Amino acid sequence: MNIVIMVVIAFILDLLLGDPHSWPHPIKAIGHLIGWLTKRFNKPEYSSAKRKWLGGLTWLLTVGGTGLVTGLIMWLATVNYYLYMAVGTYLSYTCLSARQLAIEAEKIMASLQRNDLQTARHQVGMIVGRDTDNLTAEEVTKATIETVAENTSDGVVAPLIFLVIGGPVLGMMYKAVNTLDSMVGYRNEKYRAFGEISAKLDDVANYLPARITWLLLIISSWLLRDDTQEAIAVGKRDRENHLSPNSAFSEAVVAGALHLQLGGPHYYFGQLVEKPTIGNDHLVVAANWHLKRTITMLYMASVIGLVAFVLIRLLVI
Repeated sequence: MNIVIMVVIAFILDLLLGDPHSWPHPIKAIGHLIGWLTKRFNKPEYSSAKRKWLGGLTWLLTVGGTGLVTGLIMWLATVNYYLYMAVGTYLSYTCLSARQLAIEAEKIMASLQRNDLQTARHQVGMIVGRDTDNLTAEEVTKATIETVAENTSDGVVAPLIFLVIGGPVLGMMYKAVNTLDSMVGYRNEKYRAFGEISAKLDDVANYLPARITWLLLIISSWLLRDDTQEAIAVGKRDRENHLSPNSAFSEAVVAGALHLQLGGPHYYFGQLVEKPTIGNDHLVVAANWHLKRTITMLYMASVIGLVAFVLIRLLVI
């Protein structure tokens, strides 16, 4: 029951507060650790095989270390029930990012409404991995929609699942896995070998959450009276149209529900990466309305997911 209380309060805090940049955040510490290990282990003079195994060691040190430190913190907090609940709730809260994801997307919308494309490009570059310097206003909008859709799984549904199963320890370990992939899981020359294990294990961790998110977004499209029939059709057809085995699941449902075509080739670190398209080409220009609707779907799927996961835990345990 303690875990359920922690997760529910953490979810509410996330919706109310987002992620204030001045607050202490364990994910930042995880990022600093990954950066430190990367500098020492991912050296260009090392062979691909050596970098691959050092990348695996980086994964073990980061994920294992995160689990050990979080477990130790929670153990030390058991001296007082209220301290234990407060610490566990705060750590759980830092695993969720629904509100902050919406805030970042809303900043981009505001810039586009002011016709400030340069600022919008910079802002979207803060939340996506692709090159953004030459994106058009529509491409900025689509990139933001894709990020909100994908992170409905990575940033909310998946953390909720791991938090409900294993509390703050498992939730923080998942965030370590996800952060590793976002920092080193690229298929370019610099990270291909070093980040291979991190990328594959992130795919494993997100395999089930991505498919659950697919269902939650379809339910959300129905509740919001979007085109659920097309959300299902495109969701089935294009759910694997991505280099990642998981990312297209949520993007495909959103593309279908909102009559958009997402995906396609993008530049990463100056390199063109060919990607299949997701959705039908309806000749609909992606606009702020589509982005607002995607944010609404994010919130709807998150709430449905929270209720479902909590009920399942209460019934099973």
